[in-house]
Amino acid sequence: MYWKVKSVTPQNDYTLLISFENGERRLFDMKPYLNIGIFKDLKDLEMFHTVRVCFSSIAWSNNADMDPEMLYHQSIPV
Repeated sequence: MYWKVKSVTPQNDYTLLISFENGERRLFDMKPYLNIGIFKDLKDLEMFHTVRVCFSSIAWSNNADMDPEMLYHQSIPV
């Protein structure tokens, strides 16, 4: 199955509330990624809050992006 992101809302605790095309809403924790490569920039909450839907996944203004399937499988239902 292909997991298309419909919307994303950043939270101040470095989590993302993500709605998928299948109607599910899930919470993804970015904290484990904040010390890796380009994701280090996202420690700045202002940068973290630039997240947006990009094609069928998400991206930030620093060009960091994430795989939608990983976002789905590593998140928890809300």
